[in-house]
Amino acid sequence: MKERPYMNPYLAGFLLGLVLLATIYISGRGLGASGALKSVVVEAVNNVAPAHAEKALFFKEYNAAHNGSPMHNWLVFEMVGVVIGAFFSGVMSNRVGLKLEKGPKATKTMRIVGAIVGGALFGFGSQLGRGCTSGSALSGMAVLSFGGIVTMMAIFGMAYGVAYFFRKLWLK
Repeated sequence: MKERPYMNPYLAGFLLGLVLLATIYISGRGLGASGALKSVVVEAVNNVAPAHAEKALFFKEYNAAHNGSPMHNWLVFEMVGVVIGAFFSGVMSNRVGLKLEKGPKATKTMRIVGAIVGGALFGFGSQLGRGCTSGSALSGMAVLSFGGIVTMMAIFGMAYGVAYFFRKLWLK
């Protein structure tokens, strides 16, 4: 079966805007992703090392803010929906499979290590900046938050600055 073409990016952006609007209207909050991972990590610490979770101020405050169970955080359910929706989208467009995309001058190891290091740095930065691109930049800009605008400028500015040094790995 032949792969179906990708969605028009302008239509996808418009639909994402409608999803963001509905999320703000229904939940009173915007979209986000990094908070879901934090909830999963806190719940894991609660189960693996409950004595530590009871003593550490961060875990006590986080558990209290989420009624004793971080897994009740709506972001966890949002991310489960994103994973399920992405899977069904891939099935419908015949794009389910494992594929490592890299430039002709990059090795597989270089690509995997770069993805892990980049993901870890972005995750760390999202915790320092109190949100990821979805929460801080996209949702923040939708409500004209100065922090959201600065976050988006920093993300794209850094991406353009770093891309200069790695572009040769992707060019033929």
